[in-house]
Amino acid sequence: MSALRTHLGTAVGTAVLGVLVWRLGTGALLDGLHRIDAVTVLAALGIGLVTTVFSAWRWALVARGLRIRLRFGPAVADYYRALFLNAALPGGVLGDVHRAVRHGHSAGDLGRGVRAVVLERVAGQVALIGAGAAVLLAMPSPVRAEVRYLAPLVALALLGALAVVLALRMNRAPARRGRALRSALAEAREGLLSRRNLPGVAGSSAVVLAGHLTMFVLAARVAGSGASVAVLTPLAVLALLAMGLPLNVGGWGPREGVTAWAFGAAGLGAGTGLGVAVVYGVLSLVASLPGAVALVARRRTVRYARPPAAPEPAPSQAAGTAARVTGVSAVSSPKYAPKESARLASSSFPFSADPSEGRPMTPESV
Repeated sequence: MSALRTHLGTAVGTAVLGVLVWRLGTGALLDGLHRIDAVTVLAALGIGLVTTVFSAWRWALVARGLRIRLRFGPAVADYYRALFLNAALPGGVLGDVHRAVRHGHSAGDLGRGVRAVVLERVAGQVALIGAGAAVLLAMPSPVRAEVRYLAPLVALALLGALAVVLALRMNRAPARRGRALRSALAEAREGLLSRRNLPGVAGSSAVVLAGHLTMFVLAARVAGSGASVAVLTPLAVLALLAMGLPLNVGGWGPREGVTAWAFGAAGLGAGTGLGVAVVYGVLSLVASLPGAVALVARRRTVRYARPPAAPEPAPSQAAGTAARVTGVSAVSSPKYAPKESARLASSSFPFSADPSEGRPMTPESV
């Protein structure tokens, strides 16, 4: 089933990109790519460093809340590797799966390692959805009217889901399902909402979201868009929300389609929107390139850390070893074995010997 979803997402993402290039051409796209220079690359690497460090910190906080160890330095390296694998492989989530499994194995608890990554990603998505809803409700955008219409319905749906959760928690008939739900809620509370973790999780999520928005504005400037930051912010939120859809090829597909539509609806040109989305994808890939270095370095470290295999003994050495073993066996023959009386005398318990002639052993008889 997972492989089917991956192939379906790859097919849909490829189809979206093909339709966009067919309808809009490659002029704005190639023009934006040609404008990427060394300064832009360095800026993308700097933004990526900030977002990755704060994302790794958020992950370490969540892992601490679940009572599993995760050092900050390895967390940054693992997060870089995950970002690179997400950008290079279809589906956009295989890097997160890799870091979840690796952390779970290293911590000795695969389940908690996976749940730590899931909760960390949930924290990022909740921050994006919450901030995105506020931006789309308050700032002019092509979807503000629809968002204002759907916001009450979404709020009612969330309240209904909360009521269902509370009802399941109060109804203790399905014991196994109730225990699993209570355990999941307790881990989410400890990992995300505890007094010790909530400020760090919220602050790091805000910094990461601001970094993504800054990267989008940078991509818009590189692609030739002169729109203000106030105009670009809701369009960037729409693009980031589209990136969360699992129908993509390493993040490509829905992001380009939504961005092209949003720019066209805002009067900025669909071709420009496509160029901005493509430049954003390239800059995001550039920001994740340290993950490729970390991946290669880890492979080499694992390769050189393996102990060399023990050499096979030569036939003459094997024969000598067998002879020595035979000699030791000969010395250990019954002829040289200690007598039973000596064994009993050497016992540290003087009255632990077996009775003789049917009479119990007493101090007087000894």
